[in-house]
Amino acid sequence: MTPAGAAISGSGLPRHEAERLLATAAGSRVAPFAAVTPAAIERFERLVARRVAGEPLQYLEGTVQFGPLELLCDRRALIPRPETELLWEMASIGPAPAVIVDLCTGSGCLALACKHAFPAAEVHGADLSEEALALARENAGHVDLDVSWHRGDLFAALPHRLRGSVDLLVANPPYVARGDLAGLPDDVRDHEPEMALVSGPTGLETLERLAAELGDWLAPGARFLIEIGETQATSATALFAPFGPVVHPDLAGRPRIVEGRRRAGSLPGS
Repeated sequence: MTPAGAAISGSGLPRHEAERLLATAAGSRVAPFAAVTPAAIERFERLVARRVAGEPLQYLEGTVQFGPLELLCDRRALIPRPETELLWEMASIGPAPAVIVDLCTGSGCLALACKHAFPAAEVHGADLSEEALALARENAGHVDLDVSWHRGDLFAALPHRLRGSVDLLVANPPYVARGDLAGLPDDVRDHEPEMALVSGPTGLETLERLAAELGDWLAPGARFLIEIGETQATSATALFAPFGPVVHPDLAGRPRIVEGRRRAGSLPGS
């Protein structure tokens, strides 16, 4: 057995995780493991120790694939997940919007993927966390896409000139109830930013605020796609009732994305 094979077998990790970490340690996902250097084996062993201690695999790798983009990934923001990627896939279908807003942008994954899908669009990403925005800016440079970033609390972060002119709004807001935080998987609860996970006592607080202000910012006929918790479909349907909401399932069949539109003839906030 090669040193690489022995390291993988002795790691105690699932083989697919061990192989990914060895590729990270070697600096190449395609490097033949038989040619891995002793220094890479040492780096691998340090990564394994961190993974065994519960650190998310994606943070250890340092990048994550999101749609067509490879993005930087670390504990400053949530790890982009398949549910959020599905939201982007839905957002990328249809007529090209002129103005796109991504609230609670985190790593910038939705904003950047939307800019990739609609290169001519004016795209804005906003977040309350300065650390998350720093990562989003790094990701914009990493994938060479032009997005305007804003720090602030939901719509308050956006330039006033955007009121009533947003053609597409996407968001993956916090939607975990505070009492449910302890029940999340260890690697999520202990390593991903709590600000991006927990909305408040009920988990609906951020969704309620989005629903209350959304109509003031959407252009007539504009649509939105917002990720929700799997138990929140009924509440989300009620909150977004003025926008004719439809709740879409994720890949596992769980209610996950609420979609709606501002009616073409409706007044802001109605």
